[in-house]
Amino acid sequence: MTSLLSRAQSPNSEGRIQNITPESAAWKYVGFDFFKLKAGQALQRDTGDREVCLVLVSGKASVKTLHESWNNLGERMSVFSENSDAAGKPPYAVYLPNDDQFSVEAETDLELAVCSAPGKGSFPARLIRPENMTYETRGHGTNTRHICNILPETADADSLLVVEVLTPNGNWSSYPPHKHDSDNLPEESSLEETYYHRVNPPQGFAFQRVYTDDGSLDETMAVQDHDVVMVPRGYHPVGAPHGYDLYYLNVMAGPKRIWKFHNDPQHEWMVKQ
Repeated sequence: MTSLLSRAQSPNSEGRIQNITPESAAWKYVGFDFFKLKAGQALQRDTGDREVCLVLVSGKASVKTLHESWNNLGERMSVFSENSDAAGKPPYAVYLPNDDQFSVEAETDLELAVCSAPGKGSFPARLIRPENMTYETRGHGTNTRHICNILPETADADSLLVVEVLTPNGNWSSYPPHKHDSDNLPEESSLEETYYHRVNPPQGFAFQRVYTDDGSLDETMAVQDHDVVMVPRGYHPVGAPHGYDLYYLNVMAGPKRIWKFHNDPQHEWMVKQ
């Protein structure tokens, strides 16, 4: 199995099925954990020296921090909509600074993403409601995908960028291939990235390729439901086969909190038509 692909594990005693750390990924910034909690189950964590974005991917929960609490959050029970050509319901999310702590109690069965990156304590904990997020549909034809910006560059955070994307079956996403691995602003920023994938129906698969201009990295992966792909550098397009809708949750962080990408010159012609 490629070192860039993390297969989902059976839930441990805490319900965790994915655990990506800077140490395990051999990079500096992004951390990503994913939990499947049963109704009534609780999860507690200290944020330590990292800021955190909790994303209620599906289900309902109550969340407490050192100074805040929010009850019965969440509206969607699935990341997929009944119409594969339309965006589904958005999630709820909670931002926490470093040196904080959180407790999440599942009101229903809950799928919870814990996204993290180095924090500076610049902003207090806050609830991110669906109306605080921004939405867009990018591309056309078989390059159409639906985006929900959960924690975009325009929202307060020290390091984290968090976005989710729904790609209808038969379509491509993160396409034309782009990269953000050079700290060369204003032309390009340097950001590590994780892709947490969901497939509908769940027995399906999707494809993701991660490659560089010089060919020193070139891996193509068949991703399954709940898999995570790590993108330390390079271009990283995604394809959803016919019959299988694809959702993914992206987490990005780097030395500067700016998303400025560079398209693969060999394929940029298609955005100029």
